[in-house]
Amino acid sequence: MNGPFQKILVIQTAFIGDVILTLPLIQVLKRNFQDAQIDVVATPQASGLFINHPAIGRVIAFDKRGVDSGIGGFRRLKNEIAEEHYELAVIPHRSLRSALLALLSRIPIRVGFNNSAGKWMFTHVVRYRSDKHEVERNLSLLGALGIQTADRELPSLYPCEEDRKAIDLLLRQSGTNGARTILAMAPGTIWNTKRWPKERFAELARKLGEEGCSVVLIGSGEDRSLCDEIQQLAASRYVLNTAGRLSLLQSAELIRRSGLIVSNDSAPMHMGVAVRTPVIAVFGATVPAFGFSPYGDRDVIVETLGLKCRPCSIHGGDSCPIKTFDCMMNIDAARVLHLVHETLSHTH
Repeated sequence: MNGPFQKILVIQTAFIGDVILTLPLIQVLKRNFQDAQIDVVATPQASGLFINHPAIGRVIAFDKRGVDSGIGGFRRLKNEIAEEHYELAVIPHRSLRSALLALLSRIPIRVGFNNSAGKWMFTHVVRYRSDKHEVERNLSLLGALGIQTADRELPSLYPCEEDRKAIDLLLRQSGTNGARTILAMAPGTIWNTKRWPKERFAELARKLGEEGCSVVLIGSGEDRSLCDEIQQLAASRYVLNTAGRLSLLQSAELIRRSGLIVSNDSAPMHMGVAVRTPVIAVFGATVPAFGFSPYGDRDVIVETLGLKCRPCSIHGGDSCPIKTFDCMMNIDAARVLHLVHETLSHTH
């Protein structure tokens, strides 16, 4: 479909994982408005995800926790957006600031959820379905435009040739590019109660190394020391720590080359989906029913069922409220290793 929109803005300034789950919405928008320029407002941390994406024109970085945190930063962004004369804003992010940004930038059609703090500023309000996956919730916003999506739409990321060369070099220098199967692990997360214990990750990595696999640890600079500890605990020359060394798309390329990824409920789990690598996701304080589970066909969830205390919060927290941490402590490395074997047997 071409027209009626020539310039569309999508506003999503949440965490990296949430941004990946917005990509299906953008992809379907582009298919329906092929001539439209679709731009995105995102945090600087998440902006790298959009590079090379064929559905996305320009990325407007909004450093809401940094240089743009005050009134001046908001006004600068508002003026920049107003100059572009967008005709449509789609706003999956549910903050007051995101709604206000679209309104004050004089975008005539503004679509968002009914649980947004700024829902009264939208021209079209869509019911937020807590019983749906986040991908499907985001796609439901398009119903306001008369667009229905029957098929499953997975997010896609697009590492480029330079990203591939960077990973070639990394694997060659580390001796990880031999005959051994590469498996990825993402042990980090912002919230401690969503983190499978480092000792379990290390035990799993050591056993996989003994079985002929190379394990690559993936994460941000903040995860570097955690991954260092896991590497030391694993005491295996087949464990490589890449945390803080790669861009988002380079990490995505490394995950793409991996047989699978074992991840907490965090962004790398969604990156795995976006490059079609099977995911084994370990859930602790949070539950898949929130709608943020891995969305791929071959993905597996590991969790401790039957706990009355779970979920203890929407995002997770710094420590277990009842001091047992049973949700994670009841998941041992042997259980996850079994799932790794099962997943690999189905993919080979």
